[in-house]
Amino acid sequence: MRYLLRRLGFFLLTLWAALTLNFFLPHFMPGSPINSLRAATRGKVPDAQLKQILASYGFKPDANVFSQYWDYLGNMLSGNFGVSTGGSSLGTPVSKMIGQSLPWTLGLVGITTVLAFILGSLVGTIAAWRRGGVVDSVLPSVFVVTSALPYFVVGLFLILFFTIDNTWLPGSFNYDNTIVPGLSPGFIGSVLQHALLPAATLLITSIGGWVLTMRNNMITTLAEDYIRMGRAKGLSDRKVMVNYAARNAFLPNLSGFAMSIGFVLTGAILVERIFNYPGLGYQLYNAVNSIDYPMMQALFLLFTIAVLGAILVCDLLTVWLDPRTRAKG
Repeated sequence: MRYLLRRLGFFLLTLWAALTLNFFLPHFMPGSPINSLRAATRGKVPDAQLKQILASYGFKPDANVFSQYWDYLGNMLSGNFGVSTGGSSLGTPVSKMIGQSLPWTLGLVGITTVLAFILGSLVGTIAAWRRGGVVDSVLPSVFVVTSALPYFVVGLFLILFFTIDNTWLPGSFNYDNTIVPGLSPGFIGSVLQHALLPAATLLITSIGGWVLTMRNNMITTLAEDYIRMGRAKGLSDRKVMVNYAARNAFLPNLSGFAMSIGFVLTGAILVERIFNYPGLGYQLYNAVNSIDYPMMQALFLLFTIAVLGAILVCDLLTVWLDPRTRAKG
């Protein structure tokens, strides 16, 4: 219980710090919502009317920054994200825009991240257990290269090969707009077909880190005395590998998984922009370009909660899997 309370306290403190940075950082960016609206209206609307428009949507450009900060904290904690101040989406509720994009990001980034983690950990375990074999000799070297490739390079290469040169797969959007959205096989197949290239981009660039980390953890764990004891007791190789070696080598990977979510979300912004995939990353890109404070702040908050929540869950799983952590708590 003491361990849980400490972790919850850390979660709340970090969340407050992230909320504070989330408010001030967009204000330090060059430009302002008024400049964005002025560009959208091509200077035909006076600044006074633009300020009135923003004020009618809850944004107070002339208010004291600390007054805006307290209003912002209250709105964020109550779930009131306000309305978009971007040029093309002015007046649209931010929660509505997020609700439209969230399922696509969860389906693409969420599933791909978990799949990369599971496959990478599995391949790393096998490579370390059969050290010097074919898997260990070939795959780690390949994944060293793939893990160093930028997201946009892999994405553009896949578009070039599968969409432009061969027209095998679609290279943009999330489904064929000639199909009516629903649970029909045609729509589901179109969604999966459009998600293949962005998912492959995330998978190729992220799986290598898990393979290499799990392999190194396994090699270190296999040198421990309890592994020798398990083998001396006559336990099967499968039981020693899974129950003794992999379980203990998996714990550092579990903590790294939570920390990696932030990097995956950052990469998703580039991937969704390259493939015109209408997820949260694409929304954030548009919000930054249009100096849309409410949208940026809401998305940064969601990303922060996702990372902190994943860290908290992984900490609890570590306590459950590792009795030594419970003893320290």
